[in-house]
Amino acid sequence: MGKGKKTAKQSAVGARRRYGRLLGGIAVALALVVGGWFAYQSAANLPGTAVASLGNAHLQSPGEPHAPYNSDPPTSGPHLPYLAPWGIHTIAIPKELQVHNLEDGGVLVQYNCPQGCPELVEKLRPIVNRYDKHVILAPYPGMDRRIALTAWGRIDKFDEFDESRVVRFIKAYKGIDRHAR
Repeated sequence: MGKGKKTAKQSAVGARRRYGRLLGGIAVALALVVGGWFAYQSAANLPGTAVASLGNAHLQSPGEPHAPYNSDPPTSGPHLPYLAPWGIHTIAIPKELQVHNLEDGGVLVQYNCPQGCPELVEKLRPIVNRYDKHVILAPYPGMDRRIALTAWGRIDKFDEFDESRVVRFIKAYKGIDRHAR
């Protein structure tokens, strides 16, 4: 038999191999499409609105100048090297401090009530008290809405108290450390 000629058996084996590679390639492509679809659906169902990351540079002092934040309240960007205590606050937390808490997996529940809103605070307080860490309740004067929920790269702002909305946001993002992202 000559050097360049294949037997019928060799040709059949080669055809089966090519067919097997083709099926394997189709299976991989299908798995990528299905996985991508589920990832898209998962991201689409996350609470709040995505906000582009401004990175996680550390500032050396509270008054150090930096680029402006791209959301209000902030959801990422330059921040101080220490954390605000988790839990209930009665005074506003500086933006540069909030961001470090978000980077460490925190969720901030903030409210804006120029004339005071003790009834809203009394509804938010027990929700925040369910968590021993990674959640903060604080006022945020000057905000364009009454309530804002923030996590790293996510924000949800609204005017009327909605316990299920607050809880869903906290559960989705609480404890997700963002140092490596």
